[in-house]
Amino acid sequence: MFGPRVSAALGVALVTLLAGCGGGSSSTGTSAGGVVSVTPAPTPTPTFTEGDAARLAKQASFGPTPALVARIKELGVNGWLDEQFAATGSTYSDLAVEVRRDFCTSGDTVCTRQHFSRTPAAMRFYADAVMAPDQLRQRVAFALGQMVVASEAEVNSAAGIAAFNQIFLDNAFGNFRDVLARATMLGYMGDYLDMADSNKSAPSENYAREFLQLFSMGPDQLNMDGTPKLDATGARQPNYTSEDIRGVARALTGWTYARLGGAAITDGNARDYSQPMISVPTRYDNTAKSFLGTSVAAGATQEASVAAVVDAAFNNASTAPFVAKFLIAHLVTPNPTPAYVGRVAAVFANNGSGVRGDLKAVVRAILTDAEARGAPGAASGKVKEPVLLMAGLARVIGFTTDGYVFVNRDTSMGQPVMRAPSVFNFYPTDYPLPGSITLKSPASKLLNTSNVLRWHNFVYDWTIGGDATRAEFALDAGLPNSSLTQPLWSGWEAFGTDLDSMVARVDLLMFANTLTQTQKDALKAAAAAITHADPLIQARKRAQMMLYIAASSPLFLVDR
Repeated sequence: MFGPRVSAALGVALVTLLAGCGGGSSSTGTSAGGVVSVTPAPTPTPTFTEGDAARLAKQASFGPTPALVARIKELGVNGWLDEQFAATGSTYSDLAVEVRRDFCTSGDTVCTRQHFSRTPAAMRFYADAVMAPDQLRQRVAFALGQMVVASEAEVNSAAGIAAFNQIFLDNAFGNFRDVLARATMLGYMGDYLDMADSNKSAPSENYAREFLQLFSMGPDQLNMDGTPKLDATGARQPNYTSEDIRGVARALTGWTYARLGGAAITDGNARDYSQPMISVPTRYDNTAKSFLGTSVAAGATQEASVAAVVDAAFNNASTAPFVAKFLIAHLVTPNPTPAYVGRVAAVFANNGSGVRGDLKAVVRAILTDAEARGAPGAASGKVKEPVLLMAGLARVIGFTTDGYVFVNRDTSMGQPVMRAPSVFNFYPTDYPLPGSITLKSPASKLLNTSNVLRWHNFVYDWTIGGDATRAEFALDAGLPNSSLTQPLWSGWEAFGTDLDSMVARVDLLMFANTLTQTQKDALKAAAAAITHADPLIQARKRAQMMLYIAASSPLFLVDR
């Protein structure tokens, strides 16, 4: 039996065996004399294996499951992508119902959490990530939400958070221009970056600056392959000037929040963060404006000014490579080659039918590219961020959940979804890999000493300590419409004493069938040391030990 953290000693001793991937290698022979001419055999068409399917699942979902890997293997890459482009299941729409700011009585923490925190939307995020079928839509929406950022850290409207994140679900396979347009006008974003109530007498430049720097084109001019354009001195060239920012800010004046129940715009408690903002013509700067090579004539409508801003950013030459590189970093690798970025950026610029910004085409290009589907390169590793670690482990184990247990965990893990510390998200995509002057490792920014220990203890708690009776899995009576979280260990218990099949399941779902025989033997030996009179408990405890060792290893924590 296990005492607190006692079995960790065995796990830590074996984790080093899982620290590297012992991938296979090929060799070629050479002719001794070079006299005989031999016609080379034709190159066989590569077989799409279960391991290939599991690798795609790591990139395009919240983690492989046996059913997901089997489905990808059955349909092939493009067939599965087609199915996922049509799939639905996740939503925040029912949560995007605003209430007045004075709706809850003083001291009613249940009401406050339900209406003025991220909790309902974050719970839905995790529940859908673990269980909903439209995995690719959610994964792309998650990436978009880390690019176009608004956060509960500044605006605590549950309905606004839900409506904001619904934009990304709705447009994950739509057009990027619609992402920019809808996010710009939503009341929740209007509060977060101060576009709401921006007046012609003193236009706020906050949203204008972040819209250009982070949400669309980026600060520097880029070539189509994502590399910076340099001037004659070798210096980077800015994408916009302070005058451009001022012009955009003036074009975005004259908007305020929609109000609940037709309340006056002076009623601060009636703000509806879940709806697009409404115009206040007297606050709008209707004079002529110029920015980013675009002119807006005097007297143009507010709607026309907003459209001009969105179009100028959307059509900027740097937006295609900026968005392409960002999405590649979040789905596949933070260190793509310029050629990879260029191929995806070209699809953003033109999907083949003359359409710019088609995210469905962009996502297909990212996931079908040779750099995504070919053998991983030396620079292709991507550290799992806490959200993907939690959801991925839950999917490997098999969970049913309302998501609350994840919300209780993610703050201590360093990544509370929908509560980024700033508009720059939890980490920048160009965060350097420690010890390297060239490689990027965005999620490594979260790997401080405290967080590493918390990540490890989390893995221990949900594997070795992860029986269904665990206290944190229980129903929270203070959450309306909540339900239990349950790890479904029956699938692992069904292996009984068949440790080879248990190891094979771990190898497939967690390592895409890349473990060496030595690593498999280490897992098997760790599990075989555990005995119990009850065969189901024995099988479960053996699986939990394997999963603990596997999930706390560098090989699992770095996707390739």
